[in-house]
Amino acid sequence: MTLRFYDTASAEVRDFVPLVPGKASVYYCGATVQGMPHVGHIRSAIAFDQLTRWLEYRGLRVTVVRNVTDIDDKILAKSAESFSPDFEAGPDTVREEEWWALAYRYEQAFLQAYDTLGVSRPTYEPRATGHIPEMHALIRQLIDRGHAYPALDDSGDVYFDVR
Repeated sequence: MTLRFYDTASAEVRDFVPLVPGKASVYYCGATVQGMPHVGHIRSAIAFDQLTRWLEYRGLRVTVVRNVTDIDDKILAKSAESFSPDFEAGPDTVREEEWWALAYRYEQAFLQAYDTLGVSRPTYEPRATGHIPEMHALIRQLIDRGHAYPALDDSGDVYFDVR
């Protein structure tokens, strides 16, 4: 049985042929760890796990990369909303869960859900916070080459130029 994928660039269905004989690579977006996992999050992991298992069954050595978005505006906002009284420090003192602690706590919940459902661990699981300099460099390169442009409102947002 041949594995076939829809190629959006050519608008055709194409047979999967490994770039390197005997090997395959799978990359998929993992969780943005801003809250507890739900079926919508986990469905993606299950689907890619099944693809990986099928490729392995067909004799390919598969490298799987599933990223973790461990910082974004939603995580920062949720952290800011997490104010709670710190009774040990006094009645007028509040404690905020640091964004990185919140992200880590939810990341652990995702890993537990994946494990409970038997989803295989990826070969690599990079976190967004581990690649911020590379992201900045790529954004700068896209702007310099005319493929993106900064928003005019000084928000720091950058948009792809789709023309």
